[in-house]
Amino acid sequence: MATRKPPPSRQAVESPPAPTPRRPGPQGGVRDTNRRERVNALADAALELFLERGLDGVTIDDITQAAGVAKGTFYRYFEDKAALVDFLLEPVRRELLQGLVACGEALEAARDVEAMFEAYRAVAAIIAGAIVQHPGVVRLYLQECRGPAVGARVKLVEVARLISRHAVDITRKAHTHGLLRPIRPAVSGLAVVGAVERLLLAVLSEEEDIGNPLELPNALTTLILDGLRLPHSGPPPARRKLDGKPGRP
Repeated sequence: MATRKPPPSRQAVESPPAPTPRRPGPQGGVRDTNRRERVNALADAALELFLERGLDGVTIDDITQAAGVAKGTFYRYFEDKAALVDFLLEPVRRELLQGLVACGEALEAARDVEAMFEAYRAVAAIIAGAIVQHPGVVRLYLQECRGPAVGARVKLVEVARLISRHAVDITRKAHTHGLLRPIRPAVSGLAVVGAVERLLLAVLSEEEDIGNPLELPNALTTLILDGLRLPHSGPPPARRKLDGKPGRP
């Protein structure tokens, strides 16, 4: 009987890496250096325009003019505007999804509240790091991720859906050991994602002064988990199903 090959990992299927722009010449050579400079010029110009006008308000002509290169140069490195957005998004997507996977694995092993807090703190720290290292890309994601999944916005919406799926999954794992209140994971998980994304957009848009972004991990973790975790004292709450309706005794 033939041995069945294991299916590809979910991570590999869901989040393929962004294609790397074609590299002329040996790495580190003159042509490679020129390529990097042009790619960075296109990426920087595009990001600034996207943040100012939105994805739909920017054309490839706008990008090449702002970058100071010919339109043909754009197509030497990117197939279209969606490919450029994918290239911008890649480092943030990779770091964030790896952090969410690691959090889920840590929650599977967590047996007490402190271990649960540490798992969530690790994800919050990754979010804070992304804000510091890639503030423009994070802001672009937050501005565009709830729009229709068409054109250049497709990859951003895909990441939003992956984040939501992972958030529900890790919430379900936290429920496994009875560490959270019996609220349906899809409700609490998506509520947390929505609250965190709205807070981050306010921070990056400078709508509110929240102080040092590096202090966000502990603040977010405490705010969220103090509301979701089971209380330590007093009589246990009435047993309820995860859809919020009363369960059987």
